[in-house]
Amino acid sequence: MQYPKQQEHAMADAQAMTTTNTLPHATLLESINVFAQVLGPTWAKGVIIRRPAMVGIAESLGLDKHAVRYMQKLRNKYGNDPLLLRLPKGINYALVFMPEHVHRVLQETHQPFATDSREKHAALAHFQPDGVLISQDPERSKRRHFNEAVLDTALPVHRLADHFMRVVNEEASQLLDSLGYKQQLDWTRFASCWFRIVRRVVFGSAARDDEHLTHLVNKLRGHANWAFMYPRNKALQQELHTRINHYIQLAAQSGSAPEPSLAALIANMPQDAATAPADQVAHWLFAFDPAGMTVFRALALLASHPQQAAQAQAELQANTGSARQYLPYLRACILENLRLWPTTPVILRQSMSDTVWENGIMPAKTGLIIYTPLLHRDDEYLPYANIFAPEVWLNQQNTAIAKQWPLLPFSEGPAICPARNLVLLLTSNMLAELLQSSSLELLSSRLNPKLPLPGTLSPYRLRFKASS
Repeated sequence: MQYPKQQEHAMADAQAMTTTNTLPHATLLESINVFAQVLGPTWAKGVIIRRPAMVGIAESLGLDKHAVRYMQKLRNKYGNDPLLLRLPKGINYALVFMPEHVHRVLQETHQPFATDSREKHAALAHFQPDGVLISQDPERSKRRHFNEAVLDTALPVHRLADHFMRVVNEEASQLLDSLGYKQQLDWTRFASCWFRIVRRVVFGSAARDDEHLTHLVNKLRGHANWAFMYPRNKALQQELHTRINHYIQLAAQSGSAPEPSLAALIANMPQDAATAPADQVAHWLFAFDPAGMTVFRALALLASHPQQAAQAQAELQANTGSARQYLPYLRACILENLRLWPTTPVILRQSMSDTVWENGIMPAKTGLIIYTPLLHRDDEYLPYANIFAPEVWLNQQNTAIAKQWPLLPFSEGPAICPARNLVLLLTSNMLAELLQSSSLELLSSRLNPKLPLPGTLSPYRLRFKASS
């Protein structure tokens, strides 16, 4: 099925393929600078799993703000068209700047712009070689349907929301009870709690304390950071998949009333070998890590922004019980954190055929690069670029504006994150539990509502003092 815009572009392509015009090329120096100032720091921080030391360096040196400035400079120089980088013959990459082009690329996924780019495949294949993002049809469609069915993509609230909320409540309460006499909360304590929640949500209580499972995922993600440059560890990959399949089978064997979990849903889901459930689950385990970082950063912003914190507390007081399944303001706080510090700083697509743009043709097999911090932090267009503005996600008029301008917390189009509503459920409820159960004073960062927010905020450096 083609979207109307896809049909429009397909007709334009058919009419214009005889043109010899090409898209603008960056100079060699500019191309080098893109890798040095934009893509290099992004890679150094860790694309598949973050490298804490490098994230801290990026925060201290303001590397992400410098990258946004350089991308603005290139866009203002070259205008609206995607900009081809000057690279060795046969290697094509293009920067996509403008909102209409970003929307086009994401809406025209998977044809002609595939998610299965060279770089993404080289990275993700380390731990999910049959994951949906690096698959092609017909397997891709089958795997996408499987993801959407288990994750309840079409529903604003997952069918197992009540149980998942109890899991979050129990683990958050235990976290706060374990802080010790100093009553300090840091990333290490928070992350341990968060991954217990993730394992219980995905597999049930049997996996709650299986820290080795999380260690396996993270070790393979560390390999994936190096993509082509690191050999695949088939034995480690097999160990991970065996462990995942063990928990899926355990859920299937648990009788007529299994403990609610995603694994229990998988057990009753039509599937075959091409569905590759273990690969899909491996991706979920990977994606829930940056979701936890988003909660921790949201805590930091609310601890340093009294006005927004008061609105969050008002929402909590007005909603109890099952009403907590959907907390618009706290969800807006999570979305705003994803705008300010996107967990996917670079969205990659691969053109499967020649495509026609306003002033030229983009060759087939071009890698398209969408640098999300440019779109989310573009102070030449967005008055709220560098401030904490949850209201952007609440007011209908603002939401319409946001849809015109690409704010991409979960990407968009046919490849939009199928777990977005589940992620918002878990993260907003974790945020709610921590805000309601204690007063959290931010100790480690000088966030100030009167100053522009930093381009990078390392969760590893954040510390809070909790008081009842």
